[in-house]
Amino acid sequence: MTTVISNLFHGERVKLAVPRKEDIGLMLKWGEDADYLRNVDTEMAIPRNSEQLMSEGLPGSNEVYFRLRTIEEDRLVGFITIYGIEWNNRTGVLALGIGDAADRNKGYGTDALRLILRYAFHELNLDRVGLEVIEYNAGGIKAYERAGFLVEGRKRSMVYRDGKRFDIIVMGILRSEWEALQAK
Repeated sequence: MTTVISNLFHGERVKLAVPRKEDIGLMLKWGEDADYLRNVDTEMAIPRNSEQLMSEGLPGSNEVYFRLRTIEEDRLVGFITIYGIEWNNRTGVLALGIGDAADRNKGYGTDALRLILRYAFHELNLDRVGLEVIEYNAGGIKAYERAGFLVEGRKRSMVYRDGKRFDIIVMGILRSEWEALQAK
């Protein structure tokens, strides 16, 4: 399959960008949003400091990390990463976050997923990308399913929030499945 890519890092709405120092103030503000923190991670919702945020995206051998910026305004809207890359197995794990509530449900995440999957399968030469999402994150689950991720299972009662227990949904997409979707 021959693919012509005009710009590896640009989608229709967002681009994959390197971290910038000026992003830190906005990202610190995102860290004060409980919904954002509770959808991005299963750990305790603890805001990070600027030093911690600055260390994100440092080149590593087992991850790629991008900030998401809008095409039109070059405005920071989130992040996307593939981490835990096992080069021998050609697998990685995806994480995505759209920071400001006003930027959610605008198609930025969907566009970012298109870009990162193309990058994962064509540039990194991975064969599988997986992810885990908390069951109450309905918007995230829908976006992942639209991108072609399939539910592979669940980790029962893994997250405890506000006196309730929630499952983790395990999802994944194989390169062959993604390529079949691109052919449509």
